[in-house]
Amino acid sequence: MNKPKNNIIALLLFICALQAHAVAPVTTSGNQVLYGGQQGSLAGNSFFWSNNNYGGERYYNQATVAWLKKDWRTPIVRAAMGVEDPGGFIDSPNSNRNRVRALVEAAIAEDIYVIIDWHSHFAERNPNQAVSFFREMATLYGQHNNVIFEVYNEPIDTPWSTIKNYAIPVIQAIRDAGSNNLIIVGTPFYSQRVDEASRSPIQGFENIAYTLHFYAGTHGEDLRNKARTALANGIPLFVTEWGTVNANGDGGVALAETNRWMTFLAKNNISHLNWSVNDKQEGASIIKPGTSTNGNWQTSDLTESGIEVRKIIRDWKQADISEPQTETAPRKLSISSTISLLLDD
Repeated sequence: MNKPKNNIIALLLFICALQAHAVAPVTTSGNQVLYGGQQGSLAGNSFFWSNNNYGGERYYNQATVAWLKKDWRTPIVRAAMGVEDPGGFIDSPNSNRNRVRALVEAAIAEDIYVIIDWHSHFAERNPNQAVSFFREMATLYGQHNNVIFEVYNEPIDTPWSTIKNYAIPVIQAIRDAGSNNLIIVGTPFYSQRVDEASRSPIQGFENIAYTLHFYAGTHGEDLRNKARTALANGIPLFVTEWGTVNANGDGGVALAETNRWMTFLAKNNISHLNWSVNDKQEGASIIKPGTSTNGNWQTSDLTESGIEVRKIIRDWKQADISEPQTETAPRKLSISSTISLLLDD
């Protein structure tokens, strides 16, 4: 076989490998987030704040993402890019941007989803920076089904009307960059008052979901009732952050309430990401202080929360994230069939 044909086969092998592992597009219909047009939910991991010298930024790498996929079977991760806090994007844009990009590219390489999160409590104070950042991210990654945009993490005392006025230009920037990927919008009071958002949802855009956050040691049936109201009013929810512990990120695992939340999320097809991939000395961290940043974690490396969350993720009935074949789409050839066609020439 001559060298040019060898080169062609190598190229085709690479192309087929990429095609074989594409993830399905994420869309919305009514109060449901769909994966490849099908109902279902995902269970995954949120990384800790990306800020300089916070500690958790050390885990923003390919090895950690690969280990979470391999050992935890996680199909989705979240890059929590700190914004206005010390060492965040406003103070240090390049280092934080680079960490987010490293996590996004690791997720794409591992064929899983990734949420790009503007991890702010006061995003309306820096709207121009948010618009610029998400325009850049949408331009770079907006054609990858893997990528989901979260434009506001947790508003605190910001009214829903102000959140909407902030979010619309950011959403428009993402759409103007050519991306129709899912966009998640934070809701009032630490992304808990989803019922308020449901009474006046954002209009004029497709594929918009709304953030719900909870910590099982603090939040229970009252917050689930707010979520039920939001679903009844027709908006899709996405739990981009939750904890097994108290809302301050510490304390022991509230196992009974965690189980109630998991039952609720599964029943309503609501995807969720646990806080957080970090070794900080607090209850919400999934690994103990000093644990390797390169994966290969043993059970002894996991915290009480880490042990429980790993079990939840591994046992979750994950939505099918493989990109579906359609009659209208070109059929993707397998590697073996591609080589056979080439050798028959």
